[in-house]
Amino acid sequence: MEDSQPPVPDNFFKAACIFEGSLLVVAVILGWFADIDPFVYLVFSEQAVLYGLLGTAPLFIFFLALQVVKIEAFQRITRILLQTLGPMLQKCNWADLMILAAIAGIAEEVLFRGVLQPWLENSWGMNAGLVFSSIIFGMVHAVTPMYAILATLVSIYLGLSLDYAGERNLLTPVVIHATYDFLAFMFVRRVYQSIQQGADNEEN
Repeated sequence: MEDSQPPVPDNFFKAACIFEGSLLVVAVILGWFADIDPFVYLVFSEQAVLYGLLGTAPLFIFFLALQVVKIEAFQRITRILLQTLGPMLQKCNWADLMILAAIAGIAEEVLFRGVLQPWLENSWGMNAGLVFSSIIFGMVHAVTPMYAILATLVSIYLGLSLDYAGERNLLTPVVIHATYDFLAFMFVRRVYQSIQQGADNEEN
């Protein structure tokens, strides 16, 4: 990690929740423009929740695998996550992170899978809608070029999960996204705290 650390805003949790929640407003406005109800496929189903929880496992295992792969592009992503999110996440407790992950999962999935993907599907077909909505998802998550590629692949995975049970349900990708974010937040927070404790021990 680099020595310079970004300033840690005390209102990170509140600001992050407001930002992610504002994406719901964007989804509603975009849905109105495209004549699409963003919430039409968001239906509670125990099966959808189960598929969502099970569907989180491959993503999180892949995330953990990237932490040990000795490839600079992947290691750079880890450094950036620790440098930018680490200081802020350590100020949050697990309940804060769960709330933030839930808001992010709901808001981003309603926007990208509830509006953008079906909008593009209606115009260009199922496959093109999935691919191009995922490319847009990757572009807005383009922390690094590699991160953009990975985010695009994750978005394709989430888009496919939308119809996993044979009947479209937005709840499945929402659960996957929210659960994955929570686990990733907890992981980054724990690793950052371990690094900080190691640095403190060396100073003492």
